[in-house]
Amino acid sequence: MSKDQNEELSQAKEAGELYESSYKNLCEMLENENLPQWVSSSLEELIDEKKWEELNNRFYKNLAFGTGGMRGRTIGGVTTKAEKGKSRKGETPEYGAVGSNTLNEITVLRATKALFLYVRQWMAEQGIFEQPRLVIAHDVRHFSQKFCKLAALAWSDHGGYSMIFDGPRSTPQLSFTVRHQYAHAGIVITASHNPSHDNGFKAYFSDGSQLVPPHAEKVVEKYKAIQIAELIPLLAQTPTEEPPWRVLQAGDDLAYRAALEDAVLDPEMLQKNAPKMVFTPIHGTGAISAIPALWDHGVDVVVVDEQNRHDPNFSTVKSPNPENPEALQRGIAVARKTKTELVMGSDPDCDRIGVAAKLKGGEFVCLTGNQVACMLAEYRLMATKRKQLLGDDSRERMAILKTFVTTPMLSLIAEAYGVRCVNTPTGFKWMAKKMGQYENEALIELKEKEGLAIDFDGTDLFARIDILTRYSTYVVLAAEESYGYLPLDVVRDKDGNASALAIAELFAFLNSTQSTPFDFLNTLYVKYGFHFEKTENLYFEGAEGSETITKLAESYRKNPLEEVDGIPVKKTKDFLEFGYIDEDEDPLPPENFLQMSLDNGFSIAIRPSGTEPKIKYYLFGCGDKNPANLSDSKKEVRDKIETIATWLVKDANTRVGKTV
Repeated sequence: MSKDQNEELSQAKEAGELYESSYKNLCEMLENENLPQWVSSSLEELIDEKKWEELNNRFYKNLAFGTGGMRGRTIGGVTTKAEKGKSRKGETPEYGAVGSNTLNEITVLRATKALFLYVRQWMAEQGIFEQPRLVIAHDVRHFSQKFCKLAALAWSDHGGYSMIFDGPRSTPQLSFTVRHQYAHAGIVITASHNPSHDNGFKAYFSDGSQLVPPHAEKVVEKYKAIQIAELIPLLAQTPTEEPPWRVLQAGDDLAYRAALEDAVLDPEMLQKNAPKMVFTPIHGTGAISAIPALWDHGVDVVVVDEQNRHDPNFSTVKSPNPENPEALQRGIAVARKTKTELVMGSDPDCDRIGVAAKLKGGEFVCLTGNQVACMLAEYRLMATKRKQLLGDDSRERMAILKTFVTTPMLSLIAEAYGVRCVNTPTGFKWMAKKMGQYENEALIELKEKEGLAIDFDGTDLFARIDILTRYSTYVVLAAEESYGYLPLDVVRDKDGNASALAIAELFAFLNSTQSTPFDFLNTLYVKYGFHFEKTENLYFEGAEGSETITKLAESYRKNPLEEVDGIPVKKTKDFLEFGYIDEDEDPLPPENFLQMSLDNGFSIAIRPSGTEPKIKYYLFGCGDKNPANLSDSKKEVRDKIETIATWLVKDANTRVGKTV
């Protein structure tokens, strides 16, 4: 860094144009000798052109692990000439956006090294003296393949054994393959459903689950201790003619495809009543496994061809998030042409699935994640009961898993069948942790009482159900409101491929009873009361936005809500406080999350997102069971939720005005 540039940075800091933290992180990077030219040139360009807002966004903090790993911009709001490199207009830049708060070559190397150092330490503590094995998958995003190979190169360079796929694969397949290959860790390069300029790094442990305590914190400790200077030599390396990683073979794909069979509880019923459906992978990985699995079960699948191209820009949608109805509109258009009544769409890494279904009048309605979860739970509990898997001697050892921000209707469904409903913090990794605990408990009990040691994943589904319901807990379904479901137990992350099969089975059941999903939902609403959920998201982009979100979340602790739209707040839980336990009486980890129960039986949850620049407001309303008029009950609950939502947004904007 030249003297003039140093003075410019100092002046920008003094003028308040460059944050103190941005200045510190930027200087720390520039102090390193032998920085690659594209790094130093990019920073020089941004400083010379006084792009202070861009530099703040790139450097105001270090990219951190959130609820779903690390996610951040990999293409900056401003792309420098050095970052563009030899790429042509419209192509992926040659290098990722330089910064401490962006996902780029340095960030990926740092995260990979941190994961390797912790895994090697953990293995030594466990007395495992093997070469640390890693499986890496990637989606179709900008830089995904490059970062995948860079992570594999780094892992191998540190003495590990790395395995990659021959192309894009879904996140749930990575989770399965970590277990299938007896790997010690896994990585997925993906930003899930984030905008196209983002990418991410999801880290997995040997159980196929994303990192949870104590592993997550210890990897973060390693990450923070790694200096950029340690990573520079790796940036200069290029793979040899024989890369230091192994490419996984077709057998690994077939093994995952076979495992997906366990998502179906009644294959015969699905074959006989298979629905016709439209499927769109929304330019991502969904078609790789989901469509062949559906075909295997006789489902007539019509693919949205224009969205069956791997496109890192997701050019046919505003957002590749199946939570947004707009993302399914191309699929709905194809369904109208082909006279199809069911549409499914997966996000880029195929861990989430969205569903749209046709009303009798011809209009398509996008079902919410909560609605699909409730229908799946009711059907799967019915099916396990019909197959005599759910009985008086086993019901207490079956469970539905859900997050606190997922509809409470799932708890009522579980209660009706006599099974447990266990709530977890936000993030599917917490449900995966529960499943791991249940598996370990069962295997320990089986060993101690029967003297048997088995390969859990190698046994068939019904044997695993028998073992879990004898010695621990079998999870019938794990679900979260944000369109993530897991209907099988050999994957430890939400699985859009398995969910597509489970949803197809649900619709086959509806076909067999000459019913529709809307009829089925109404039956549930009569039985359990009409439940309506709404999420309000307030976005605050960049460095300034992050500070606003932090202050806004804290304002609810300093100035708690005593009433909402005239309704008294009966009870508030602050999950940053210690002492809360779940339904298994296990302690809950602290989370930046507030839950408020209102006097009218409604509830509200407030949580800053761990992966996106927003704060989320979850609203939950419910009506009476067996209402005299279901339509009136629906209108009453919906109207009240809408007025509460309006009130909360207005109150939040007032609070923002006071905090900024």
